[in-house]
Amino acid sequence: MLRFLEKVIRILLAFVIFASTSLFFLVVCFLLLPFRTLRTKICLFYGTVMGKTVLYLLKVHPVIKDKHLLRESFPALYIANHTSTLDLFIGGWLAPIGTVGISKKEIVFVPFFGWLYYLSGHLLIDRSNREAAIRSMEKIVKQAQRDNLGIWIWPEGTRSKDGRLQVFKKGFAHLALNSRLPIVPIIIHDAHKRWGKQTGFNFIKEPLKIEVLPKIDTSEWRLETLDEHIASVREIYIKYLGEDQQPNS
Repeated sequence: MLRFLEKVIRILLAFVIFASTSLFFLVVCFLLLPFRTLRTKICLFYGTVMGKTVLYLLKVHPVIKDKHLLRESFPALYIANHTSTLDLFIGGWLAPIGTVGISKKEIVFVPFFGWLYYLSGHLLIDRSNREAAIRSMEKIVKQAQRDNLGIWIWPEGTRSKDGRLQVFKKGFAHLALNSRLPIVPIIIHDAHKRWGKQTGFNFIKEPLKIEVLPKIDTSEWRLETLDEHIASVREIYIKYLGEDQQPNS
């Protein structure tokens, strides 16, 4: 019973802090509306601090192998497997300052969080049809090159239901092809056991293991062999993930 109460209190505390500070920074974003660069830097710093704070409150203690590769590879296309509600905070904490995320454009209709996400300088993609998606990708690449941004993206697109690796969508590969940014694979182990779609939130004493791998050069990638490149990147995750996170097929 006491453990359940602690779990509820910690989740509520994390939510209250996240919601209240997000509201504060939403106001800051509106005040800094004409100053995009300053607004983006401030809010990305906030995302780093808030990500670490929420993980601490939820008793999630990440142990990161080769974390230095994140900054050394910047700017890059940072990709990670997507299995947990915690991923939002893991990404916010790990992403080097100057790195933005990508989400579908509908997120701007989510009160407060969606507005803050957009005003923080994160990038939006229109997935209503193939032509719209291509135009969105082109715009994202131009913004990243113009502002010297790194990009964080979940190549599976949606969160895994059971923690197992899903099929990689082509969006990250098209970004790499058009921007020529190197890809930095980030392997997150067993986050779904802490807060997954099927498990709910759980305290786990063991540290959350995260591995940052050396960057993958994309300067020679070609459209004709894009499927092969996607498969080779996914094979890296299959190699490093544990048995219970291996794909079903």
